[in-house]
Amino acid sequence: MNKILLLAIIFCTLSYTGCATTTDLEKTERKFDTEISALQDENAGMGKAMARNDQAIADIRKRIADIAADMTEIREDLENLRGDREVLGKGESDMRKEFADIRGRYDQLSARIKTMENLLEIGSGASEPAKGEKVISGEPKSAVPGEREKEVYGAAYQAFKEEKYEEARKGFQNFLKQYPNTEYSDSAQFWIGEGYYFERNYEQAILEYEKVIKNYPQGNKAPNALLKQGFAFLNIGDKSSAKLLFEQVERNYPGTSQARMAKAKLAEIK
Repeated sequence: MNKILLLAIIFCTLSYTGCATTTDLEKTERKFDTEISALQDENAGMGKAMARNDQAIADIRKRIADIAADMTEIREDLENLRGDREVLGKGESDMRKEFADIRGRYDQLSARIKTMENLLEIGSGASEPAKGEKVISGEPKSAVPGEREKEVYGAAYQAFKEEKYEEARKGFQNFLKQYPNTEYSDSAQFWIGEGYYFERNYEQAILEYEKVIKNYPQGNKAPNALLKQGFAFLNIGDKSSAKLLFEQVERNYPGTSQARMAKAKLAEIK
């Protein structure tokens, strides 16, 4: 009996030892699987990090290249400044002569600006239409502008000269609602287009210039509007349309300053 009990104890001990070994192996295997999975994830993360680093390095290289280009430009500017300094180092008599030349060129430019102002009615409100020209629209225009008419137009134009284009635009639009058929009407519509042009809203400027051409074809702003349409199309990259408009200016208004400007632009486009 004792022998049988001893054998049973030994058997149970061996059996327990075997079970424990199998459980430990399974635990170890699961642990290894977990570590391997973690290493794989870490490796994938490192790959992504390396890719980001490569992109960052590429971006840095591009910035370095841009900086190098800027440095080259700065060096060129410095060289130009050195040249200007040498010019400034001339004798007093030479400087006075250069100043006199600059003053003369300034006076010439001022004269040319005044001429252009008279042409485009800048600085003087709206000039009278050229002889034989009338503002054509649905109704006859008023013979003599009234004081209120001049006041409304002048306020809008003053805002335009001060580069308050939105305020000027509202003023001119209000003027056109009140006085749609006066000798100032084509000018008011033209300045609306100019405001958009100076704001670089070239598409809208083209549309506003078109209103000048269609509503006031005989007004003295029609050639300017047609010319500026060409400039606006150039600014949006439509050279074909610009060329057609410049050719139309030359054809419709021969011998005018607008025709000469159109001819010059056509030469540049070619």
